[in-house]
Amino acid sequence: MSQRSDLRRRRMTLENEWSHWVAGRKAAEAVAPVRGALRPEVTESWGRSLVSVDPRVDSAPVSDGGSVARRWAGSPLRRPVDDLADELRSIAEDAGFVSAVTDESGTILWTCGGRTMRRRAEQVNFAPGGRWDEPAMGTNALSLALRTGRPSTVFSAEHLVSALHGWVCYCAPIHAPDGRILGVLDLSTTWDRSHPLAMSTVRSLVTAVETRLRTELPTVPATPVRLTCLGAERAERAGTALPLRPRQLEILTLLALEPDGFTAERLREALYGDRPVTASTFKAEISHLRRALGGGIAPRRYALTGPVSCDAVDVLRALKNGDLTTALRHYGGPLLPRSEAPGIIEWRAQLEVAVREAVLASADPEHTLRYGERAPYDAEVHERALRLLSPADTRRPIVLGRLSTALRD
Repeated sequence: MSQRSDLRRRRMTLENEWSHWVAGRKAAEAVAPVRGALRPEVTESWGRSLVSVDPRVDSAPVSDGGSVARRWAGSPLRRPVDDLADELRSIAEDAGFVSAVTDESGTILWTCGGRTMRRRAEQVNFAPGGRWDEPAMGTNALSLALRTGRPSTVFSAEHLVSALHGWVCYCAPIHAPDGRILGVLDLSTTWDRSHPLAMSTVRSLVTAVETRLRTELPTVPATPVRLTCLGAERAERAGTALPLRPRQLEILTLLALEPDGFTAERLREALYGDRPVTASTFKAEISHLRRALGGGIAPRRYALTGPVSCDAVDVLRALKNGDLTTALRHYGGPLLPRSEAPGIIEWRAQLEVAVREAVLASADPEHTLRYGERAPYDAEVHERALRLLSPADTRRPIVLGRLSTALRD
């Protein structure tokens, strides 16, 4: 059977799957894969996309009225792409592709290609100013690459929007030297021209862009992030809260506590344990955190590369230096108290034991009093405080009240 016949059969199978999922189901029901032809990352994206995207929309929405010339002029990707423009045009025109470059939001800033393919692309607003992020245009290669931080291919009816079922798209994210995703580079063509070497071409082009970025982008000191994870769950930069979900706060906390970093397998186990979670879901969380931090996470062995201060790290450093007063000043309570991630639970226990044992070993009643505020049900700590306080100390009634409550419960 010829390659074209194989592609046609695959397209028909995907069209059937798409009809079953999209046309025959309500969005709220689209949360589990149907038959075996669909990849998990596609069905997961469909489920997310159906909340905001009509599968029968005919083109991508427009950003900034379609005028992105100023954004492109100020983009760090402009000069590297200009350097490669002739090569990109040659590849796109010779192979019957249209090429596009987006910014980090998924808005297309630049395209090239033959007249016929560009005209077809413009019909769905695959053109400068078109928004191709997942909330705007559903499942496509650009949105998946932005979400996961990895190269992505979407073929025919894997696209959520039916107007794109005649296309196949090959896409890879472009990373800044500090790990931030600056945008994506895409090669798209009609489904019948699908070719296994297209993704290799995209990867090579992205590598060339990233190589130029390393020599052109200045090194700018990053604004530190402050992570508060003891008795609280928040991350801030310059006084502004970062929009992080609980899972992303868990990742940031683990990376802060283990500066040598994690392999993908070990970090995934620390977050999910034995729960069956797809690789795409795991990597999407990493990608979202990286975007929120503006980079700052190494892409292979996951480790922080940007400045992050953390109250839990401050506590451990103070204990190591024998400064229990400072440790207690930073100790606001259990580590990420609502988290059930195995790695967080393990670190939570380590921190609680380390602080508590240091308090019980201290001869300073201020330490037991301060810790007792955070541990009202710890009778042993209150008993230690009473032994250290003089009989005339006016704080004894407070400690006696705490001890009575602890013993009663």
